[in-house]
Amino acid sequence: MEPITKSPVMLYTEQTPNPESLKYVTNRMLYKGTADFKDKASAEDWSPLALALFDLPYVKGVYINNNYVTITKEINYNWEDIMLRLKDFIKKYVESEDVIVKEGYAEAMEKITEDAHSEQYQGDEAELVKKIKDLIDTYVKPAVEMDGGNIEFKRYEAGVVYVIMQGSCSGCPSSTVTLKAGIEGMMQRMIPEVKEVVQEMG
Repeated sequence: MEPITKSPVMLYTEQTPNPESLKYVTNRMLYKGTADFKDKASAEDWSPLALALFDLPYVKGVYINNNYVTITKEINYNWEDIMLRLKDFIKKYVESEDVIVKEGYAEAMEKITEDAHSEQYQGDEAELVKKIKDLIDTYVKPAVEMDGGNIEFKRYEAGVVYVIMQGSCSGCPSSTVTLKAGIEGMMQRMIPEVKEVVQEMG
């Protein structure tokens, strides 16, 4: 029987709306789900890939989702100096088939979120929060993911929806516009109780 030869790892870059973030897209599934690492400490327990990337002086944030990695760089570096080095680094890492995100990450993050939300909402408000979360998951997340980012529901309080922007959307100048013009407008139309959508730093 012929040994199965794996297709070579392909990698290309995509711009994101955030000038400080670049999306590295591969032809491999890296991690089913979203994994956001804002610093080395957050990567230590869960992502050997993110940890290795944080060893590079110009990496400020690592966001892994499905088949791509969004890198947010330190502001004092230029993409033309580091883009190809990063591409090469990620390609070699994926080829090595080392662990990208450890098993159990999603469950651990979910537990942290659940602990923060448990027993927080009652009755009508619980129903409302479910509607808000569904709306974010169905309409907002897919659009934001196209740009190499993510949005997570944080909490709801007196007509205000608090969200966290991740990946390329974190700290992006245009994410505020997206948030206010796009997401807030849609929420207000579909859920009249929502007065405002506010970004919180995750």
